Amino acid sequence: MIESLLLAVTRATTFQGPKQLTSATGFFFERDGRLFVATNRHVVLDEASGHRPDRLEIELHADAENATKTVQFSLPLYRGEAALWRQGTDSAGVVDVVVLPLERSAMPKGVNLRAFTPAHLVKQLDDVEVGTSVLIPGFPLGFHDTLHSLPVARQAVIASAFGIRFQGNGYFLTDARMHRGASGAPVVARRSGEPGRDKLPWMLLGIHAARMDVKRDEKQDERLELNLAWYADILLTLTAETALEKATA
Repeated sequence: MIESLLLAVTRATTFQGPKQLTSATGFFFERDGRLFVATNRHVVLDEASGHRPDRLEIELHADAENATKTVQFSLPLYRGEAALWRQGTDSAGVVDVVVLPLERSAMPKGVNLRAFTPAHLVKQLDDVEVGTSVLIPGFPLGFHDTLHSLPVARQAVIASAFGIRFQGNGYFLTDARMHRGASGAPVVARRSGEPGRDKLPWMLLGIHAARMDVKRDEKQDERLELNLAWYADILLTLTAETALEKATA
C-alpha cells in the first residue's frame, strides 16, 4: 500500500504550447466536496523572469492496485486573457500560493489520490514550536521514483517562531536542504496518536516556496540552507465559495 502522504502530492510540469518549461510540485486540497491542486504562484506566473506558461500538467495514479500506472492530466491556466487559478494577498502583498480547481468529472476514472482538507490545518499556531520536525515531500530537481511516480521527502525543522510572521510576511522558515522543483510542496508534521498509512495522519503547516539567502562571501560562507514556507491557512481564503464566485464572475 502506498502511503497516503505520497498520494497527496503530484508532479507539476508547466508548458507553453508544446514546449515544456519547468518542473515543480503540487498537492491536493479538498473542501466541501470541491477538489483543488495547490502550488506556488511563481510556478504558473513569474513576472520577473518572464515565465508565463499556458498550461499545467499533473501526474495522477490511475490504478489503486498498480502504482506504475499513471496518467497525465492537463490544466489550462487561462481562458482567453483571464487566469484560471486563484491567488491571494495579505498585508505584505501577493502570497506565493495558488489553487486550480479540478473537475472530477473530467478526471480519468479510478484515479488514486489523497487530499488534505481544512481539518488538516493547524487551529492554534502556538501549538507548533521552533525546532518541530517536519517533512517536505516533493520533486527536487525533478528527482523521484520514476517507476511508481512517487515523490521523495526531505526532513526539515521549523526554523523560526511559527506563530509569528517572519519579518512581517505570511511565511515561516524551515531548515532543510532544498532544490528547484520542490516549489509548491506541502510542509507537514505527523499527528501524534494517529496511526494508519491510508488516513493522511498529518498536519498541513505550510507550502514550501523558495530558499533563503543573505549577502555573503561566497568563498568563505556557505548557503544558509533556510527556506520560506507560506502558512497553509491561505488555502481557506483561496478555496472559499465567495472567493471562487468572485473570481469567476
